[in-house]
Amino acid sequence: MSTAQQVPDILSPEFAADPYPAYRVMREAAPLLWHEATKSYVVSRYEDVERVFKDKAGEFTTDNYAWQLEPVHGKTILQMSGREHAVRRALVAPAFRGSDLEQKFLPVIERNSRELIDAFRHKGSADLVDDFATRFPVNVIADMLGLDKADHPRFHRWYTAVIAFLGNLAGDPEVTAAGERTRVEFAEYMLPIIRERRENPGDDLLSALCSAEVDGVRMSDEDVKAFCSLLLAAGGETTDKAIAGIFANLLAHPDQLAAVRADRSLIPRAFAETLRHTPPVHMIMRQSATEVTLSGGTVPAGATVTCLIGAANRDERRYADPDRFDIFREDLATTKAFSAAADHLAFALGRHFCVGALLAKAEVEIGMNQLLDAMPDVRLADGFRPAEQGVFTRGVQSLPVRFTPVQG
Repeated sequence: MSTAQQVPDILSPEFAADPYPAYRVMREAAPLLWHEATKSYVVSRYEDVERVFKDKAGEFTTDNYAWQLEPVHGKTILQMSGREHAVRRALVAPAFRGSDLEQKFLPVIERNSRELIDAFRHKGSADLVDDFATRFPVNVIADMLGLDKADHPRFHRWYTAVIAFLGNLAGDPEVTAAGERTRVEFAEYMLPIIRERRENPGDDLLSALCSAEVDGVRMSDEDVKAFCSLLLAAGGETTDKAIAGIFANLLAHPDQLAAVRADRSLIPRAFAETLRHTPPVHMIMRQSATEVTLSGGTVPAGATVTCLIGAANRDERRYADPDRFDIFREDLATTKAFSAAADHLAFALGRHFCVGALLAKAEVEIGMNQLLDAMPDVRLADGFRPAEQGVFTRGVQSLPVRFTPVQG
């Protein structure tokens, strides 16, 4: 097993500026790496990250979320295992697939996308991050839950603090304190609303969560609050960065943008390839339940394992020419890209596969279609070069574009 001296440190400015060259070195020279500052074993090859996520042999747990997530969210479904996890997932999953998603929430997604685009469609310019991507998924989730969208600035501040807490690999005490403060503020906001919804249920997702029952089990107020907190953070930050990433990637490849504009059925391909090429979440941690041998060495039982999704998704052992963005690549199956059988690792895999994957796909398809309709000749603002930022989650921070407003 290698030590961190051979590759750029994952906490270094060099790594933050562009992690992909470091990922390449890790995959080749240090596929299993002890990282002293985070006290974790870092894995970077596709086969190893896939094995950790699928966990067919019960070698890995999410026990690490007790210190990683619980301080900001409370105990969430991600920490649970066995029957406790299966029942909680059965309680929440129906809202994110099938008829509930189509009948109840597609109109919500369409309305929220249109409202945001209406604010800039006649201007001929927009920042697709500030004006659309950061607002759209949070507005959709607030609307689905039946919360007041006027509270959007508060939701955005909360989920930004939560994501900063999760990505606080250097242990900044101010970031830790802000994340823990968010848990208190969110509970003070949500618990009275949850109690009111139990008394007077409506047709919203929050009411459905409050009344859902599986095998005689219902979610407690704390369960519901923790899930809503997780939903805002996970559903906000990731879809936000995915939408911005799709446009950044397509604008950098005008031929592929033209193909998507002409054939909108290619949008899922563009989304899947963006999830592989520039995933919103670059690392997810698990904990080893037993001693496990991976490429490059052995991980002891009870260790934190940092899975580098951003590295694994560009593993040359798995993908041809992995640093190339190509929505037409043949080694990424779009039909499976939003299921637990996905070829990429951006949604994780196995029993903790992202419950909101189909919601994200619906948001991306609707948002992309409406944006392309409103901006048929969309192009980057003159002289602007998109730049990704972030280590734990990563994406473009700004995406100013110009277009000719559509008349009528």
